[in-house]
Amino acid sequence: MRVLTVTFNPAIDQTVTLDRLVPGEVHRAHAVRQNAGGKGVNVASCLADWGLAVAAYGLLGSDNAASFDALLGAKRIEDRFIRIPGATRVNLKLVDAAGTTDINLDGIAIDLGRAEMVAATIGEAAQADDIVVLAGSLPPGCPPDTYAALTRRLSAKGCRVVLDTSGLPLKCALERPVLPRVIKPNRHELAQFLGRDLPDGAALVAAARALQARGLGLVVVSMGEDGALFVSREGALCARLAIGRLASTVGAGDAMVAGIVAALAQGASLERTARLATAFAVAKLGMAGPNLPDLASVEALAPRSSSRP
Repeated sequence: MRVLTVTFNPAIDQTVTLDRLVPGEVHRAHAVRQNAGGKGVNVASCLADWGLAVAAYGLLGSDNAASFDALLGAKRIEDRFIRIPGATRVNLKLVDAAGTTDINLDGIAIDLGRAEMVAATIGEAAQADDIVVLAGSLPPGCPPDTYAALTRRLSAKGCRVVLDTSGLPLKCALERPVLPRVIKPNRHELAQFLGRDLPDGAALVAAARALQARGLGLVVVSMGEDGALFVSREGALCARLAIGRLASTVGAGDAMVAGIVAALAQGASLERTARLATAFAVAKLGMAGPNLPDLASVEALAPRSSSRP
């Protein structure tokens, strides 16, 4: 069993820390930090910290790939990215006392041929029982059914597909006969997919149960400070863990995906999955960038997360 991540639209996350963000005003930043990122890259980074061997696939702009080269090399993540002309997008994260304001760019426009190159590379490498994480947005020019087509191709090889995306790519993937093993939308993304409000916990559980009943192995709905909902054939439960030291919220959802993958690799129960994924997310909040503390610190958090039906 191996873990492979796929990131079609990586990003360099530039995090700027301010006292208070006031639209239209001039600000002086306290700190600026850049991290190689994108959902699949963040997942791979956290899994490498956990001690799992992981290979990262996708597309990178050759003009500014140095930060990705450094991250992948330092964490011994197998680099299977295809370099293409141009610069990987830089996403801006403005952090103040109220939270994080994200300003995300579209990414390098690609053609169908480049999308097919990535699909072919991952399709040839993947083997039965591998866990493949398809994560993030798709760049301009990439067909919206790219994840749906990859899910069908990888599932036919016996891979377990974990999908973390939103909007039209999520819609395409969930309207096909072959579904991913796991999805992890947040509350807003799930409501957007369904085309209706999900005003309370009962509505969230009902929506997640309906999706799981269609053949998904696990549906996880992240709910911010309210924790996350986990629904599988074993049942439904919510998990939450008090937040300790907060260094950065950037990539917390990706850390949760990494925790789900770590639990899937263990063949864990629903309760263990919920506790471990929550521990990954909260542990990452205490770290700058897509990083986890040492394994023992993460494991110590898992039993402390509350889980309830």
